[in-house]
Amino acid sequence: MSERVMQDSAAAAFDLMGLLFACDPVQDERSPELFAQVAAMDVELMSSEWPFVDPGLAKPLLEEMKRGASGDLCELAREYRRLFVGPQALPAPPYGSVYTDRDQVVFGESTLALRAWLRRVGIAVENDEVAPEDHIGIMLQLLAWIMRTKPALTDDYLVLHVLTWAPHFLSQLEDAAAPGLYRALAQLANATLTAAQSELGLHVEEPRFYR
Repeated sequence: MSERVMQDSAAAAFDLMGLLFACDPVQDERSPELFAQVAAMDVELMSSEWPFVDPGLAKPLLEEMKRGASGDLCELAREYRRLFVGPQALPAPPYGSVYTDRDQVVFGESTLALRAWLRRVGIAVENDEVAPEDHIGIMLQLLAWIMRTKPALTDDYLVLHVLTWAPHFLSQLEDAAAPGLYRALAQLANATLTAAQSELGLHVEEPRFYR
């Protein structure tokens, strides 16, 4: 596989995972097309092309995600809101600053650091969501965009802003999620990011986690 094909494959994978983290299964206008795509995916082909991760690991997780997208989306939406929206306390909030900021707040220090980095490298994020930029769904979609359009920034973005907290969060999400799409998504995203770190030879300074 050529470097360009691998890059395109990785971008597509991160884009898909980012959208699944970002979209309420029934309330987001992007959801009908997104979940239909996941429900119709060719798992055998997708797992063979999934970046960084061995097909034997990717396949059962993609199968679980396909089953979830093919089932009751209203039930899936309830799980999405329990995990990511509330109103009850979230078992694994999808925001970086909740884990790395001493006060465990949304729009905390990691959000501000990401915004400063984006300004410095000349990237304007069009975020129509109420969520801050360090929401895991927004960050994975941004990773896909960077890989496609500004690939020279990929390593810095991963080292400085994604790998610092995402594996920690995804491990907590795996423990908090019920069996189904979101647990499989957490496992696949974590496996993909950590394998990408290893393959790309990236050294990440892990911050102190407050949650």
